[in-house]
Amino acid sequence: MVPVDIAAIVATLVMLHLFFRKDIPPTYDLALLKAPAKAIKDLATFRTGWIVLILLLVGFFVLEPLGIPVSAIAAVGAVILFAVAKRGHAIKTGKVLRGAPWQIVIFSLGMYLVVYGLRNAGLTEYLSGVLNVLADKGLWAATLGTGFLTAFLSSIMNNMPTVLVGALSIDGSTATGVIKEAMIYANVIGCDLGPKITPIGSLATLLWLHVLSQKNMTITWGYYFRTGIVMTLPVLFVTLAALALRLSFTL
Repeated sequence: MVPVDIAAIVATLVMLHLFFRKDIPPTYDLALLKAPAKAIKDLATFRTGWIVLILLLVGFFVLEPLGIPVSAIAAVGAVILFAVAKRGHAIKTGKVLRGAPWQIVIFSLGMYLVVYGLRNAGLTEYLSGVLNVLADKGLWAATLGTGFLTAFLSSIMNNMPTVLVGALSIDGSTATGVIKEAMIYANVIGCDLGPKITPIGSLATLLWLHVLSQKNMTITWGYYFRTGIVMTLPVLFVTLAALALRLSFTL
């Protein structure tokens, strides 16, 4: 799927240039930039972070097959980092805990409950019916339809539960062969790009907006939506078209 990845990257770069070309300065003074080392408040925490990151990556692949939840692995890494930071005293760990966006975490958990409730109420069966219609219309309709459908769902009910609902719906559909393969890839693409349309599409975006607001940099939801939908839809179309074109050679 390297050609599809390249198409997505190129389309993203083109859209970024077209949308922000007037805001990108042609030159900037390197002397105004601070030394990278000054951004590190606690060297011990910085170094431990790299070690924990590597151990997390290994742990996800090694421990999850043994039945250990990914959340438990990540929690252990967070506790280790917190302990190192607290010991160094350079980082005010109490302030970090008090300033954490707990309301966003609660919102995300609530969204998961709503989505799982919809799934139990028959959402996956309904989506399977829609996917059956798309599958009957051929590879291109199945690819584009699945991608845009999951992108829309991701933008309104978060991408993580959407990718699961999408996978279950595809598995419950009558699609087979390359059509089903296209739907599986399109589901992933839609759930990766769709969250860029709205702030609630991904937890990472909500956390990013929270961090920016703490630094007195406010991005309104209206501006984010206007920018996100203009930027995302062309990239989504190009990526899905590249996927359909790539898989058409296997027919």
